[in-house]
Amino acid sequence: MAQLDVTPAPAFGKTYRSYALGLLTCVYVLNFIDRQIVVILQESIRVDLGLMDWQLGLLSGFAFAIFYCTLGIPIARLADRGNRSTIIAVSIAVWSAMTALCGTVQAFWQLLLARIGVGVGEAGCSPPAHSIISDLYPPEKRSTALSIYNMGIYVGVFFGYLAGGWLDQVLGWRVAFLAVGLPGLLVALIVKTTLREPPRGLSEQVDIAGSTVPPPAAGPLLDVFLELWNRRSFRHLSLAAGLHAFVGYGAGNWMPPFLARAHGMESGEISTWLGPIAAVCGAGGAFLGGVLTDRYGIRDARWYIWIPAGAIVASVPLQLFVYTWPDPVVALLVYTVPVVLGAMYLGPMLAMVHGMVQPRMRAFASSILFFVLNLIGLGLGPLVTGILSDLLAVSLGLAEGLRWALVIVTLANVWCVVHYLLGARTLRTDLLSRPAA
Repeated sequence: MAQLDVTPAPAFGKTYRSYALGLLTCVYVLNFIDRQIVVILQESIRVDLGLMDWQLGLLSGFAFAIFYCTLGIPIARLADRGNRSTIIAVSIAVWSAMTALCGTVQAFWQLLLARIGVGVGEAGCSPPAHSIISDLYPPEKRSTALSIYNMGIYVGVFFGYLAGGWLDQVLGWRVAFLAVGLPGLLVALIVKTTLREPPRGLSEQVDIAGSTVPPPAAGPLLDVFLELWNRRSFRHLSLAAGLHAFVGYGAGNWMPPFLARAHGMESGEISTWLGPIAAVCGAGGAFLGGVLTDRYGIRDARWYIWIPAGAIVASVPLQLFVYTWPDPVVALLVYTVPVVLGAMYLGPMLAMVHGMVQPRMRAFASSILFFVLNLIGLGLGPLVTGILSDLLAVSLGLAEGLRWALVIVTLANVWCVVHYLLGARTLRTDLLSRPAA
């Protein structure tokens, strides 16, 4: 009988795992600073360049998302075969340079092209990062680890809001783009020189002696896609995550202009409120979602779906209160709760998707989930909200048009919950049917 080839695994101890997770989380912080800074700057950009709301929605949503989503798939495929840390480092350098370039533009089309460049760079970040984290952390700790990584979203929004808002108010929106873009080049160098490439499948296949069985190479692209799409729970969870993000980006990206128009707040004041809310409540919600689902999911994997679904149901009436209450202080204090609840989904979703596929398919699986999530959420959410705002503003005025556009978009969470519950019905079967690595 032929003996199985077992190769020694590099030492990836607890200290290094924590460092790698921390570094990747910092990368994701930078990712969202550069992605979302346009949100806090968009009122100043609108006035300076004379733009409509649909153009702002295009800048912060669809123009970025279409390239981010489509390029994420081939880059993820490359990450499943090549060096993931190098891909991440190159991606950081590209999106950071393009963010800085946004501060030099003189017309809408120039800013649009620069934002597309940011999307191209950021396409190479999360799928390889997700794959590395899932190789470093076993299934029973994976949702928590991925949720810690996804806390970077909210910390990044915090710094993007705080730095962008005050830089905009004091020095202008162009300086804000330059100030947050250029430091990313140093981060790219740190990633390239310190982030090691773990063996694929390390967390599942390491034996008591510290060796690993190399997993087989991933199959043809179409086979990988069909393996995912043939799982009913994956289809429903992708759509649920997309609708979840549709409301998150659609409403969240328009919160600064809403506060400016409906309550007369300036960019510095808005960033001082929204930055800490994003950092504390958003990051706390992401972490809480991972911890709760890992705790209860040991007994029944459907808790990975039920907890985010329950959270989003509870958030809807609170969001509607925020958009319709006349006192901005009360509205913003209440807003903290739906931010916590809305952040609880992404770590559990990624953990379940990674549990359905072989280790060498994880970056690609993330890219497919993110393709659906970001095309629906980041691509359509801000754009649809902006279009609704322009249409309603004709009869209601600028502030009231945006207010009721936010109310309408928030109701998409009802549709989102339907897909969560449908996905939970076949989740356990799909997890058990994963092909052997």
